[in-house]
Amino acid sequence: MAHQFFFNPYILDNLAAPSRGFDVVQDVSEPRLRMYITSRGVKTFFVRKRIKGRDRRVIIGKYPDMDIESARGAVNLALADAAKKTPMRRKKVLFGDFVQMYLKNCVHRSIGSYDKLVRSIDRHLKSLWNKNVSDISSSDISDVVSKIDGDAIAERMQELLLSIFRYAVNTGYVKSNPVAELPKREQNRRRRPLNKYGLRRLVDAIENCGDLTLRAAFLMLIYGFATKLRVLSMQWEDLDFNRCMWCDMPLSDKAVVLLRDLPQDSYWVFPGRGHGHLTDPRLAWSRVANDAGIPDLTMDDVYKFMTRHLVWAGDKENLRDNMNELLNDLLNQE
Repeated sequence: MAHQFFFNPYILDNLAAPSRGFDVVQDVSEPRLRMYITSRGVKTFFVRKRIKGRDRRVIIGKYPDMDIESARGAVNLALADAAKKTPMRRKKVLFGDFVQMYLKNCVHRSIGSYDKLVRSIDRHLKSLWNKNVSDISSSDISDVVSKIDGDAIAERMQELLLSIFRYAVNTGYVKSNPVAELPKREQNRRRRPLNKYGLRRLVDAIENCGDLTLRAAFLMLIYGFATKLRVLSMQWEDLDFNRCMWCDMPLSDKAVVLLRDLPQDSYWVFPGRGHGHLTDPRLAWSRVANDAGIPDLTMDDVYKFMTRHLVWAGDKENLRDNMNELLNDLLNQE
């Protein structure tokens, strides 16, 4: 059951984010209005509606972009729109054009993640590009997925197609979801090899790295709580040491100390060869991972490990305190 209280800006601004997953709270003034709080501190108004025997959650808007009174006023309209029967569209649309609509309206990712998704679609789903969405059958989907090398990629593509056709059903371009009829693909997911003790060994191995730029970049994967792409493409102009901020994200104390000691003689914090930044130092990372006794470790594993243990908070100062507390806990293991 959702925690209930009277929504007001002071309480919503100071709601603590859960350590993982999401929490739900409910407004006492308008009991149909609820809010998601994700582990990253994102707060979203929504309402629930049972349609054709299934419970649906209808998103109203994000807080604070939408204020509380506007969200309360939008409840009736959101419920009325959700109850409307989706009209079937007579005009046909090609799958390629529909994917562009889906990406525009349903996908909200960082630039790097978005580009990676587009490349995967172009590579694996191109054979469906010139077919009408309404003409694509379960067998067509099965043929496409079966030709993808790698069970993990095939499963992700099937999940993506399920989402795309769910959007097609909701917008009236198809009557039923052809992917829903397919059995879910089974796979053995990769286990991430990093733990608290391995992290300490990893830091020791990084500090023995002879290259100053690589050593600082690898340590920022731990101290910065950011993806490899964001860390390697850091720019000095995005850093504010007076407020300990990196763009809109706080910097941990260890990150600030590390970055202040680096030479600021380039546009990039971690310059590579030529005029660009470091891109993908796989060989150097492989040596560090082997020295730490974790040969299968990837840079992405470090980001996943750090963010999974971080207690996210909407308030920047609280989030920074949580970063420092986590780093002290992880790196001072006996």
